[in-house]
This record gives sequence, C-alpha cells and structure tokens, in this order.
Amino acid sequence: MKKILSLLLLISILSSFIIACEKDESLDYTLKFGTLPAESAIPIIIAKEKGFYEKEGLSVEIVPFNSPNDRNVAVQAKKIDAIIGDVMTSLTFHKADFDMKITSDINEDFKLLTSPNSSITSIEDLNNKDVSLVPNFVLEYIMDKIAQENNIEYNLVSIPSFTARFEALLADEIDGVIFTEPQATLLDSKGANIIASSRDYGIKAGTLLFNGETLDTHPAEIKAFYRAYNNAVDYINDTDPTEYSKVLNEYGFPPAIEDYLKSEPTYTKAQEISNETFKDVLDWTQSKNLINKEYKLEDISDFSFIE
Repeated sequence: MKKILSLLLLISILSSFIIACEKDESLDYTLKFGTLPAESAIPIIIAKEKGFYEKEGLSVEIVPFNSPNDRNVAVQAKKIDAIIGDVMTSLTFHKADFDMKITSDINEDFKLLTSPNSSITSIEDLNNKDVSLVPNFVLEYIMDKIAQENNIEYNLVSIPSFTARFEALLADEIDGVIFTEPQATLLDSKGANIIASSRDYGIKAGTLLFNGETLDTHPAEIKAFYRAYNNAVDYINDTDPTEYSKVLNEYGFPPAIEDYLKSEPTYTKAQEISNETFKDVLDWTQSKNLINKEYKLEDISDFSFIE
C-alpha cells in the first residue's frame, strides 16, 4: 500500500512539474506581431493592453509599421512571427518559397475617398482620375473590383507611406485614395469625400498571416493568441469605446477613432476565409502576373488554430 501511495504521489508531482514546465515554456516565448495603423489591429492591441494574452500564458510584442513594404522586409528577415496582411501577400510570399500561412480573416472596411477640392462626389466622376494606393496588395484589388463594378478606369499613383498618402489627398495632389479606418473617418472630418466602401461591395481579402515555422514550433501559443484575440473582440463589443480608445492613441490611432468605434458595426471573432474569396484573389493576382502557378487554399492556409 505504501508503495502504491508513493507511486501515486510521484505521478502527481511529475504531472505538476510537466504542467509548470509547459506554462513556463509558453511564457518564455515572445510572439512578435507586425501591425499597420488600421482597425484590423485593434483586437490585437486590446488583447495586449487588457492582459488577455497574459491570462493565456502568452507574451506578445506588437511591432508597428507604416507601410506594407517595410512590414514585408521584416517578415523576410524573420524579425516578426505574424502580420496583418491579405491573401495576395500570402501568395507572393509562397511564390518566393517563404511560408506565410493564412490563419484567419480580419475585421476590415476600406473606404474610397476623393480630395476635398476635387468636386468628385461619385465613382463615375473618378473615371480616368489619379488614385493613390499600394500596388499589388489589397488596396489595388479593392479599387480594381470597384472600378470593374462601375465600368470606370483610373490611373494608379503609388505612395507606400500612410502619412504621405494622407497628406497628398488633403493637399489635392491626387484625386482619390483607399484607406481603412480610422484614417478614412479622419480624412472625412477634414473635408475628403467618402464615395464607396469595401463592405458595401462585399469585398473582403484581409487576413492574419503566421510564419509556417512558428506554427510548427509554437502551436499552443498560436491557439492562445486566438483565444485572447476573440476575448478582445467580446470586450470591444461589450464596452463603451471611451473606456479604451485612449490607449489606441499610443499606437498611432487618432482621437477620431473613438467616434468611429461608437458607430462601428459589431466586431466578429476570427473566422476562416472562403474558398470563393481565395479563388477571386488568386485570379486577380495571376492577371497582374504576380503569380504564375496554381495554388489551392489549403496550400497557403491553416485554420486549425481558431477555436
């Protein structure tokens, strides 16, 4: 009997030791997440600021970027584990044999705006005008879809920097831009005209992307990340923005974010992207000669971390 009790005690001690080691291992690993100053980053930021990652035993470092190009350089240098991106970004990474997998969608709404003194108040007025966006990414995809739907053409002006694009529109140096929130609302408050929305057109291509190596070596951490992310979505939906909007200012969001969040539709928890969306983006990417081979959604995605 004493031997049995001693064995049970030993098993209990070993089990506690293993659990403690697993928890320590999780805490020892810091997940580095690259963000852009857009509403899709808000659940990621809130999860950190409200301690949802910490409750999951996860350490997350948020690395802010002001342009997709700078973000992608950091990805290729393996300085970050994950990013806010889109389907075409994952495709171009895979073309370069760099495994950045789609793990979920994001909360997104992109607005098409025209300059304050342009007198362009409809999409038809934008025909053959200059629109600034970052080529080969989701902004161009959205503009192409809107232009196709309305049978217009536009001249693409590449200005990678968020700030430079913002200022160029207000200075009437370009006719139009595509911006996500909260920049779109801020531009609107300064006289720019919102003439279309990706949400109104049912266009959705944004995603969260994780390095395949990180997914393989730290699956428990990725699942913990998404639990915290979804908890942040619940918090955002249940909380008055006045209680958390100021912390967003520390991440480059303007004060106008509070007013936007008060009118924002309910945020959604992380979901898979549809095969229909993937196929449409793939066809667009191939039409731009960015991709010259066929991919299936399962080739560049892994949705097993969403609970």
